Amino acid sequence: MSQKIIVTIGREFGTGGRLIANTLGEILGVKVYDKRLLEEVKKHYNLTNEEMDRIRARKYSWWDDFAQFYQKVQSWADRPYYEAVYVPQVTSKVLYDEERRILTALAQKESCVILGRTGFHIFRDNKDAFKVFLIADKPFRRDKVARRLNINDGSADALIDKVDEARENFTQTFSGTSRYDAHNYDLVLNVSRLEPVQAAHIIAECILQRQNIKD
Repeated sequence: MSQKIIVTIGREFGTGGRLIANTLGEILGVKVYDKRLLEEVKKHYNLTNEEMDRIRARKYSWWDDFAQFYQKVQSWADRPYYEAVYVPQVTSKVLYDEERRILTALAQKESCVILGRTGFHIFRDNKDAFKVFLIADKPFRRDKVARRLNINDGSADALIDKVDEARENFTQTFSGTSRYDAHNYDLVLNVSRLEPVQAAHIIAECILQRQNIKD
């Protein structure tokens, strides 16, 4: 990439968003941040709001240490579909603000891909941000979830509805808007007929084209 970029990716459950985000990270050569990684970061560094202020003032020794820590956590987090049975709950405002501050601090250091976590809202005024939302037809998502979790179609539909509702509640609570509002994004992509690598390359190409326009 010729310039810094922060890619935020929101998604409907069952779109394969994590794989697409990780593939995009590989294409762009940048790190990928999601909820599980942020939890591990907070735990590892015992981060509070005050500590984040101190970290932002430090030299690059902390960033080098984090880069090594990231590789270890990411290798664990990349296990296939580990979030499939995870339903995000609305956390307290304090915890959400702490998470937002971590993302902001990390994004100030270098380009990155941020999966979920209302990234589109956190970086809504950031000129370097490219905001994406992934959607897919319900049969596509049902089949993906059912096969991955070895459950029937009815159970897959119920899980999809539950996770989508939880994510929407989380988004509305902390951003004051719906994640389904297309005005929040630079790109809304239907991945029903795309392989993850194809979707990732489409996003990467859109980012490149926007950079060319800006340049």
